[in-house]
Amino acid sequence: MQQPTSGTTVTLEPESGPTLAELAERHGLAVSGARPGLGTYLKQVWSRRHFIWTFANARLIATYTNARLGQIWQVITPLANAGVYFLVFGVLLGTNHGIDNFIAYLCTGIFIFSFTQQTVSTAARSIADNLNLIRAMHFPRASLPITSVLVQVQQLAPSMLVLVVIMLVTGEWIDLSWLLLIPALILQILFSTGLALMVARWASRTSDLSQLLPFVMRTWLYASGVFYNIDRFTADLPGWVAVALQFNPMAVYIDIVRYALMDSMGTAPGYLWPAAAAWALVMSVAGFVYFWRAEEEYGRG
Repeated sequence: MQQPTSGTTVTLEPESGPTLAELAERHGLAVSGARPGLGTYLKQVWSRRHFIWTFANARLIATYTNARLGQIWQVITPLANAGVYFLVFGVLLGTNHGIDNFIAYLCTGIFIFSFTQQTVSTAARSIADNLNLIRAMHFPRASLPITSVLVQVQQLAPSMLVLVVIMLVTGEWIDLSWLLLIPALILQILFSTGLALMVARWASRTSDLSQLLPFVMRTWLYASGVFYNIDRFTADLPGWVAVALQFNPMAVYIDIVRYALMDSMGTAPGYLWPAAAAWALVMSVAGFVYFWRAEEEYGRG
């Protein structure tokens, strides 16, 4: 090492060493808020299952805290909707012609469609309504739309009990086929979860989606055979339109429940269960992956 002489300026070269990125990697540090791998993300969601379930219970209780009848509204609301649709479509418009046990037919359509409708509507607000939580805590953001699904699943249970009572009161008899209600609902829940995740990502980017969503869901309601038999109205339509209506996912889930619970419906078409399973698989996987790809964006801005 050279000794500096008087009047000489010496520049010391910094010793070479690891960069900050290399140090971070060596000590297991990662970028805050970075999106994890898909497999890791799935494990993170599963590890938060207790939080998701507890949060869903709290949300459900809070929903009816200020209502005098409390959670009884879980039953009253779909029954009131069924009464209105029966008056309009069954009595005034006569869409009940050719349908045996129209009351059970109508109630099944309304109860099944309402589950997905409410799931999508609440999922659309799941990110915006929890921005403080997102910015304060680190957790997989998919927990929030999944919580919305679980809230609706808990509301679906009493609705299905009411539907069973309606079936018995209107003359349907308990049969082994009623057990098919369980796999039918599981498939619909998987489908609705995937759709909820997709809508949650869309709504997190475009707040106007929440205003548009009711019109989209109402159009979907009218196209799903909730209060009429699709086959009755597709005879004069182009073939592709008839196929699209028959394979409409909500029409599929409504029909498999109707065929499971109503002897008057006869034998279910062979395409129903494969279509229901395909919709559930495709939508649940696609929805989860689609939501995960924007994980680092939620709550930013």
